[in-house]
Amino acid sequence: MDNLPLLTIGVTLLCCVLGVTGLHAYSGGKADREALVDRLSHTGQIPVAARHRRFQGVDRKLRTTGLGRRLELKLAATGLDITPGEFFVYALVAMAGLWMVASSLLASFFGPVAALIGLWGTNAFLEWQRTKRTDRFINQLPELSRILANATQAGLALRTAIGMAAEELENPAGEELARVARRLSVGESLDDALSELTERLPSRELVVLVTTLVLSNRAGGTVVSSLRNLTETLEERKETRREVKTQLSQVTVTAYAVPGFGFGAMLLMNAVMPGALDRMTGAFIGQAAVIVALVLYAIGFIVIRRLSRIDV
Repeated sequence: MDNLPLLTIGVTLLCCVLGVTGLHAYSGGKADREALVDRLSHTGQIPVAARHRRFQGVDRKLRTTGLGRRLELKLAATGLDITPGEFFVYALVAMAGLWMVASSLLASFFGPVAALIGLWGTNAFLEWQRTKRTDRFINQLPELSRILANATQAGLALRTAIGMAAEELENPAGEELARVARRLSVGESLDDALSELTERLPSRELVVLVTTLVLSNRAGGTVVSSLRNLTETLEERKETRREVKTQLSQVTVTAYAVPGFGFGAMLLMNAVMPGALDRMTGAFIGQAAVIVALVLYAIGFIVIRRLSRIDV
């Protein structure tokens, strides 16, 4: 019994080690399972469990309008698992929240301004998601071209090669190619299926790859050598895009820092002189000055972003 404390400590440490090991094994197995489910679901081998959709009534009514159809196309390009109705309601809630926060922190005049900025921000968020997904897809194009070249060299048809590439590649390329393969399986032509892909994810690299595939499918020829050369070109363009993005990162930060300084200056002025913004926006000349300042900040942001946008 004299060794009871040491025995208790030893058993406790052993339980802790076994618990950590079990937790590590569980988390690793769960991650592997999620990766396997994601890999098989976008290839159509197993059904994807449908998520409960909120605001279904709003979604049905919104889809019948032009705004809903445009929003649906944007959401499809972003790859977000959200319906147009859900996004519409979330955007309205975000705008209302910004209205209340701006009215309480600054002045009542800034409430509608913040709501309009929130409306612009929701569209900018969709564009950012679409651009990010397109960039990820572009980075996968060299591997896609390599897989298609190997499959074609092995004697597989182009439709079969696309289906095999959908199984091999991760998202977003795997998901997009699986969608193309499904459209091909129901009898749609290769030209239409690939054209729809370029409309959803516009990029010069993808247009070149699709043009090569379409021309080779129509006229035949050395598709393998064309894809091999295209793979090398895409690899070089990938490195060039990465270098350009790195060089322009400071300019991009500047574009967001300039409006941030203006917003910080307003908060500082209102903190130093409480009620200053209320008194300033209580007169027409003050409101006009704020609107002009916001327009100038917006113009500066757009100009800096345009200057930092280089097509490679």
